[in-house]
Amino acid sequence: MDLIGQMAAIGAVLSLLAVTLWWFRRRGFASVRRRRSERRLLETLDRLPLGPQHSLHLVRLGEQALVVACSPAGCSVVATQPWAEVAHEGRS
Repeated sequence: MDLIGQMAAIGAVLSLLAVTLWWFRRRGFASVRRRRSERRLLETLDRLPLGPQHSLHLVRLGEQALVVACSPAGCSVVATQPWAEVAHEGRS
């Protein structure tokens, strides 16, 4: 095959893939976005960098809020509090 024939074959395969992906998205089989109705059990709410390799993370695990300290040596839970109290303090 010559170069033009090879390029046409590659273009045809890529076009077929694009059409197949479009069809799957229209049918709902390949969704890119997360549905808003799903409630996640674990969420990272905020991150505070303390240095190049140290940081604090505010994580929500179900109905608990955790403050997690991360460093090269590992991660450890610094504090826990019910999520309702943290959410209430954030609004004040």
